[in-house]
Amino acid sequence: MVQISIDSRKDNRLALLQYTQSLAAPWALIFVCGLAVVPKAAAAEPTGKPNVLFIFADDQAFDTVHATGNDQIRTPNIDRLVKRGTTFTHAYNQGGWHGAVCVASRTMMVTGRFLWNAKKAETNLRKTWVPQKKLWPQLMAAQGYQTFFSGKWHVKVPAPEVFEVTRHVRGGMPKQTDAGYNRPQSVDDHSWVPWDRERGGFWEGGTHWSEVLGNDAVDYMKIAQTDERPFFMYLAFNAPHDPRQSPKSFVDQYPADQIRMPADFLPEYPYDIGSNRIRDEKLAPFPRTQHAVQVNRQEYYAIITHMDEQIGRILDALEETGQADNTWIFFTADHGLACGHHGLLGKQNMYDHSVRVPFVVCGPSAPANKTNNRRIYLQSVMATALKLAGADRPDHVQFDSLLSALNEERTDKRGTAYGAYTDHQRMITVNDDKLILYPKISKRLLFNLKSDPREMHDLSDQPDRLELQKTLFDQLREEQTKTGDELDLAAAFPELAGK
Repeated sequence: MVQISIDSRKDNRLALLQYTQSLAAPWALIFVCGLAVVPKAAAAEPTGKPNVLFIFADDQAFDTVHATGNDQIRTPNIDRLVKRGTTFTHAYNQGGWHGAVCVASRTMMVTGRFLWNAKKAETNLRKTWVPQKKLWPQLMAAQGYQTFFSGKWHVKVPAPEVFEVTRHVRGGMPKQTDAGYNRPQSVDDHSWVPWDRERGGFWEGGTHWSEVLGNDAVDYMKIAQTDERPFFMYLAFNAPHDPRQSPKSFVDQYPADQIRMPADFLPEYPYDIGSNRIRDEKLAPFPRTQHAVQVNRQEYYAIITHMDEQIGRILDALEETGQADNTWIFFTADHGLACGHHGLLGKQNMYDHSVRVPFVVCGPSAPANKTNNRRIYLQSVMATALKLAGADRPDHVQFDSLLSALNEERTDKRGTAYGAYTDHQRMITVNDDKLILYPKISKRLLFNLKSDPREMHDLSDQPDRLELQKTLFDQLREEQTKTGDELDLAAAFPELAGK
């Protein structure tokens, strides 16, 4: 759906372009294609405010980018961003209040509220937040931005109510099939393959959803080129969420038997964490096998590389329409994914592979080819974009802008990250120390991330680490207050609480 909002600042050409793009007739689409090709010289003069391009992946772990250290995966266009901008190597999602962790992540993103405060806000988004124009796209519009959306939304407000232009608003995930679960059973099991269009999913509608998003973005660049206002584009891929489908040529780039196994591989996760048998975990057989993990990671890498190709099309369109020099680009994901680490497949856990995401910032004054190791939350994109737009941070926004951090010279890993999943899991990371709590079973885990970045060696039973755990526990309770987390942890961990 495309919403049309024409005001006196738009010329008739733009009005006609947007109107015809809202039509479904084939002749209208052909007409738009001819109309939308505008020479670079026709682009509107910059207003003084930069464009903001937000590219959002779904389920992409922090360690799935070639330029940041994974030499098995091909991501040439995300690599372009890494070389052009600043990569925050330790970007986190705070967690989720149910199995669809993406809902919490995206609700935090558009409200600016920390996890449990965002959960409370979710029930009143349409009734209160939308009329008060407090959501991220509405705040950008208030600063004079033309706002665009395409892709995965998964927020309890219809996207057309808060964006000026919308197309292909998707739900939480493409439709899975029974054949997509509990596989592969053996090396000879080819009952489900990613390129089979008959399975629907990403292929529903005839064109892969990532390619549809790429198409929308290219058109959006042409629309934005004809408008005097700066643009805010929120482009949200459903990839690489399952069903992890992509054309065969992409899967063939990753022979399954050549995929490296995670060093932290386990046949099955040993503790009850409230998510051991949810939908995501049923994608592969129990106990996990090497072949099943290799196939799942093969398909994961392939759909990421296919998504990366669409990102390249978006970046090319930005340059071809003459808008690149005045555009800030943010690339990140809503959360990570286990995909074979620790005996897990999903994201409903507190390990780094599932709570950390890629995070790259490119812009006119962003340092190029730089890394920043401070711990941040991915939802800081919102506050950063608002600052770029010239807005003061609204009182309800809890996440901080990252603009001042872009020019930091420190390279050490520092800062605090909080994490939670329902009432089954809590986590805090401070500097190199990480404490994970499972209050339902009174189990705690302690890791030193400097010596054990894969979180394989639990130190919680070592007597000389008890004081450290007490300190981390106190810091976790401080973070609970900030995030609106009302779960009482003291009863499950009296030793840490000092009882």
